[in-house]
Amino acid sequence: MTLESIRHFIKNPGTTLQMLSHAGLLFWLPDKVFLKLLYRTVFHRKLNLKDPKTYSEKIQWLKLYHRDSLYTLLSDKYAMRDYTAERLGEGYTVPLLGVWDRFEDIDFDNLPNQFVLKCTHDSGSTMICADKAVFNKEKAGYRLKKCLRRNFYRMSREWGYKNIRPRIIAEKYLADESGCELKDYKFTCMNGQPVYLFVCQNRNGEGGLQVDTYDMRLQHLPIKKKYQNSPKPFKPPESFDKMLEICKKLAKPFPLVRIDFYDTCGKLYLGEYTFYPTGGLHRFDPEEWDAIFGDEITLPKRV
Repeated sequence: MTLESIRHFIKNPGTTLQMLSHAGLLFWLPDKVFLKLLYRTVFHRKLNLKDPKTYSEKIQWLKLYHRDSLYTLLSDKYAMRDYTAERLGEGYTVPLLGVWDRFEDIDFDNLPNQFVLKCTHDSGSTMICADKAVFNKEKAGYRLKKCLRRNFYRMSREWGYKNIRPRIIAEKYLADESGCELKDYKFTCMNGQPVYLFVCQNRNGEGGLQVDTYDMRLQHLPIKKKYQNSPKPFKPPESFDKMLEICKKLAKPFPLVRIDFYDTCGKLYLGEYTFYPTGGLHRFDPEEWDAIFGDEITLPKRV
C-alpha cells in the first residue's frame, strides 16, 4: 500500500469502513451498529433512526426496517426482467445475450462484436465491449470473477443485495441518436411518484461525465456534484412522458426507488431499479438538499 493510499483512507474513514466490511473483517458487527458507525464517519453527526428526517437517514432506516422481498428480486439484474415484462409487456429491458454462473462458461465466439457484461448482484461491475477484436478478455475476467466472489450487501448493508445469486449477464450494446454512448435518465421516485431526475451523459467524452438534476417541471436544481453540469440545455426525449408513466406504475409499492432508463432513437429501455441510491451516503452540496429530498419520503410503519 502506498503512502498516498494510506492518506486517502485516513481522510475517508467511511470508505475504509466499507472496504473492511467488504473484506469480511467487520461482518460480525450487527447491521444497526455498523450503519451508525458508518454514518457518523461520513456525515460527522449521529444517525437518527428513531425519527429520521433527512434523505440519508431515511435510506439507512429503510435498510434496517423495510425488508420487502421485491427488493431482492428487482435488485437482481437478471431476475428483474420477468417482473418488468409482466407489468409492462415485452421489450422494455435491454435485450439479453446470455447468462452464466462463471466467467469461464462465456462463449465469446457466439457473442456479437459489441456487447456489455455485468454481474447481476452488485453495482459497478459493468464491462463494455465496443469492438470484440480489441476487447481485453483477461482484464474482464479478472474483474468479473472478483466481483462474483463479493457480497455487495456487506459494503454498506444494502439488504436487497444480500441474497441475490451471483451471475454474469451479457446485454446488447446500445447507442443513442448520435451513435455515441447513451444518456442515463435516472428518476428518483418517492411514495410512488417520480420527484427528481438525474441526467448523466458524456461519460467518455472530453471533460468526462456530466450530471444534472431536475425536478418534474424540468427546472434545473442547484445541486453540485463531483461531476460538471452539461453546458447544453436539457431537451427531454420523445419518450419522456412514457418514462413518467412507467415510473408511476412500477414505483407504486415502494417508499423510495430510483428507476433508470435509456432512450435509443426513440426506443425506450428500463436499465435497473435502485432502492438505496449511493447507499444513502451521498453528501449533498448544498447540504440543505439532504433535508429537502428527505421531506418527500414518507416511511412505512416499522414491521
